[in-house]
Amino acid sequence: MTILLNLSSMLRPLPLAVATLILAACGGADQAAKPTQASQAEPDRARALALAPGAKDPDHHEFEATLSAPFTSAVASGARDFTLQFSYPGATPGEVLAYDLKLVDEAGKLIQQWLGETLYSGKTTALSLTWAGRAGAQAKLADGHYRVELNAAALDAERAAAIKAGPGRVAALLAADGAQTAHGQSWQIELGNPAKPVMPTFQAMRVGADPVGRARAMAAPAADALPYTVYYANLHSQTNDSDGGGALSSCASSQAAQTGEYGPATAFAYGKSAGLDILMSSEHNHYFDGSSSTNTSGSAAVAKARYQAGLSAATSASTASYLAIYGMEWGVISNGGHMNIFNSNELFSWEYNSANELFGDRLTPKSDYPAIYAVMRQQGLIGQFNHPDTSGQFLVGADSLGYSADGDEVMVLAEVMNTSAFSNNDTETETGRSNFEAAFNKMLERGFHVAPASNQDNHCANWGRSYTNRTAVLIPTGAALNKTSFLDALKARRVFATMDKNSQLVLSANGHLMGERFANSAALNLKVSFTNSAGRTAATVQVFEGVPGRNGTVTTLASSATVTTTPTEGQHFYYAKVTQDDGKVLWSAPIWVTQSAGSGGGTPGDTTAPTATASVSGTGGVLTLSATASDNVGVARVDFVIDNVVKGTDSTAPYSISFDSTSLT
Repeated sequence: MTILLNLSSMLRPLPLAVATLILAACGGADQAAKPTQASQAEPDRARALALAPGAKDPDHHEFEATLSAPFTSAVASGARDFTLQFSYPGATPGEVLAYDLKLVDEAGKLIQQWLGETLYSGKTTALSLTWAGRAGAQAKLADGHYRVELNAAALDAERAAAIKAGPGRVAALLAADGAQTAHGQSWQIELGNPAKPVMPTFQAMRVGADPVGRARAMAAPAADALPYTVYYANLHSQTNDSDGGGALSSCASSQAAQTGEYGPATAFAYGKSAGLDILMSSEHNHYFDGSSSTNTSGSAAVAKARYQAGLSAATSASTASYLAIYGMEWGVISNGGHMNIFNSNELFSWEYNSANELFGDRLTPKSDYPAIYAVMRQQGLIGQFNHPDTSGQFLVGADSLGYSADGDEVMVLAEVMNTSAFSNNDTETETGRSNFEAAFNKMLERGFHVAPASNQDNHCANWGRSYTNRTAVLIPTGAALNKTSFLDALKARRVFATMDKNSQLVLSANGHLMGERFANSAALNLKVSFTNSAGRTAATVQVFEGVPGRNGTVTTLASSATVTTTPTEGQHFYYAKVTQDDGKVLWSAPIWVTQSAGSGGGTPGDTTAPTATASVSGTGGVLTLSATASDNVGVARVDFVIDNVVKGTDSTAPYSISFDSTSLT
């Protein structure tokens, strides 16, 4: 049940203050993979492919493989090159990197497969694999959409040498004990001219102020647009408070602890000039001692003061049209998992100096995720799963991406796509991108109520400028852009992830907006709404369905923008995915539905009205709007409405928001 509290009459009386090769190809002619060269348009890219001498990578000593698959082709046959990039910061040269690239149709039937291996040389390796399109045995491929899927692994030279050569070698390398696997990558491509989906009419929402001053086409939405303003954010980046802030001319990896050239104040100013509405500096929590390992001679007081200085820098950089957020990227990747904490005024740590002083304000044991979730819930903190893997991360008991009630309460976002963390591209054209959809789906099936995010994880000084991807946050129009309204929107999961900063995506159902949890007893009418201010259109639409707590598989419910379904009794979630005609993708936040049988003729089974009371604290300036609310089915959220405009939302009791009364006339 959603409860709307109109507080207009309560407010009026108040005084107002104003990122050597063997190849076997299946389904087509054998082809050799071609190492790609840095383009003339990106003179710094070649430098980005080499590890910075002396860099320390304790949090990035993982094998990564990315796939670039052009959505369309300029030639009639549909031929195109697929580019693979492999990086393994800190690994010993000579590691064997193996890959399996598959092209499949919409039903999962194999069209072509590339199997290969190469050696890690100490720097990022890029390979180009050519698909001939409609040629030879594939000449009669139908117009439509196909999927390119990459799996890759790294294995040390000694173990790899023990696997004999032959047709099955690559598969054996990929499955070998001790192999480091990369996030599975999967991207859609288009062949020919398939039919485009019919999209419902959608009036663009207002967008946040652009610090560059460029007039945005969607800045004046129609009167019947949704009452929200879209703010485009990058919620994952580092500065020289940890292992980021590297100068573009030399940056190619994470920086040794606190050696980067630029700090939070520079990052916040840069993000504003890059056109971001919101930038988060998310610093590795165990770098504040000035070391990538434990610095026993370090000063605990200095570490804590540095964190507080970052919080102050964010406050100073924030304006009415730009929000700077400072916080932690807590945890480690090996036997752990990275997560951002958005709103802690304390530095969390598990390391001590020789005087037995904690390098932080609060002890949070390393890799103990149930414990960190509990601390966050106790303190009212919220977080984001960063570049999640499907296995070996965020353990609760023996379960990867393990569910806990505390974790479900505090973890509001999960990255579904990121730009390469070590990109030094500052023209928004980075091609190294990672896809985490499989982990996102697994989290939803575990029972987590998370919305998708897309960030840049900048370690070089290009905050917001490596690519056009953003996490879009919906804040009620008229509400001030500040930390409170931002956190309220994240708690409500009122978010979509986009690879195009000019696009908007909304999923709704029976009048409910993405992010909501509600009860339903009859048919469910789902609608996917999309718009783009630069003339891009939707090439494909997918609506996915799953069951929280089932730990099963998310499935495609429909490939259309509108769909009517009657769910089985119990809990369900749905989210939308739109691929644009240029291949850029958007993901909506899910909606969560509890379906009941209802009572005869489709009449809703819930006929008991909710009860609620509202109050206002304060006499001017920032007021606290509070509510008590109850319902026999359950309260999904409370909306606080002033003069018929939603000014804020809270989905967790006790229900309250902060409201700047100076925004009222």
